[in-house]
Amino acid sequence: MATIPMTPAELDEPKTSLWRDAWYRLVRNKLAIFGLFVIVVLAFAAAFGPYLTPYDFLSQDLNARNASPSLAHLFGTDDLGRDVFSRVIYGTRTAFVVAIVVTAIAVTIGVALGAMAGFFGGWFDRIIMWLTDVTMSVPNLLLVVVINASLKAPLAGWMEAQYLATLNPFFRETIWVDFILVFGSMALISWPPYARLVRAQVLSIRSRPYITAARALGLTTRIILLRYVVPNAVGPLIVSVSAGLGTAMVLESAFSFLGVGVNPPTPSWGNMISDGLRVWQHYPHLLAAPAAVLGLATVGFSFLGDGLNDALNPRGSK
Repeated sequence: MATIPMTPAELDEPKTSLWRDAWYRLVRNKLAIFGLFVIVVLAFAAAFGPYLTPYDFLSQDLNARNASPSLAHLFGTDDLGRDVFSRVIYGTRTAFVVAIVVTAIAVTIGVALGAMAGFFGGWFDRIIMWLTDVTMSVPNLLLVVVINASLKAPLAGWMEAQYLATLNPFFRETIWVDFILVFGSMALISWPPYARLVRAQVLSIRSRPYITAARALGLTTRIILLRYVVPNAVGPLIVSVSAGLGTAMVLESAFSFLGVGVNPPTPSWGNMISDGLRVWQHYPHLLAAPAAVLGLATVGFSFLGDGLNDALNPRGSK
């Protein structure tokens, strides 16, 4: 049977795909682009900001304590004469490191358990869903406080013993204890939503009419997975991850604010807000600077998440 050759106009037509169409829808969303711009700027500050700031985040100038914002100190100084702008920039690095690592751990656990629950079903599905319900029913703050209270002293003692045995200065950096506990406790409370989402996607996509039609047309399993199952399952997960990054930043700041997260002298938006809240009536810049940056980051992730949801959800696109 002879095939009909394609016309030059058809050959010149740009190929479309789910991801290209989603990108076109995303760039037309001004709020999403604004959110993406904010995130890119903050990510650049997290990566390179500490090398560009005029002061070290631990550098003290007791003659310039609690100075108001000026050209010398854009966000002013704190009660020890430390430059608030430099500390906010370094706090951006802390927030991004915690958000990325925690989200990566939570997504890995959630995707693995959710995919197995949706694929195998039966008693395995019931056990995984029971585990997610139990985890989500425990108050987040209570769980994090219990983990930090029960594990921080043993971990700090183990690191001190390792330092005495090896004289390796690495074991004197107690910040690693804070990061390990923050990563572990936050990942432990963050994985259930991803597991539920992936499980629902696997159950839903597996029974969609277009999957049945693709099988009836004789398409191979590989083509069905690559063209239909994977793109439709990844889209909602990308949206959830985008929102999860912003949520992780807020959680880290909240826990640091309450003293169970990253502790001083390592800058964190949460502990900076906690310190500024005590003296905000006299020195409002100490509270306003980290709070404004945290709010801007949250808004950026929220706008980007909404834009990704509109772009990757064909039923929601116009």
